[in-house]
Amino acid sequence: MERTEVIASVAGDLHATEHAIDAAITQATTLVQSFIGARAALSLSPVAATASQAKAMETIAALAAARESIVACHAELQKDHRRLGYGAYAVGPIGKPDDWLDPKETRRISHLRNVA
Repeated sequence: MERTEVIASVAGDLHATEHAIDAAITQATTLVQSFIGARAALSLSPVAATASQAKAMETIAALAAARESIVACHAELQKDHRRLGYGAYAVGPIGKPDDWLDPKETRRISHLRNVA
């Protein structure tokens, strides 16, 4: 494999992991919504199934921590990528804010660059 293929593979896996965590957060919040809706539909007390609902909410908190960690991983990989001299590389949505580098600016990555 060429260097660009290896980098593209890692970037693709990172993007897929970020997407999977977001999808898991979405699904877990839907589960909590289902708990609340089921309790209302069955005319159950708000105390009913409190423990199971609390566990689902703990799961959401854990997924939020996982999301924060994968975003930090993304930032570290970006630093490593530049430190190793591989230049700019993007997979996934382009024009995303690099909060860890410059929270005010959304950069656009072009295939052309200025050379001195």
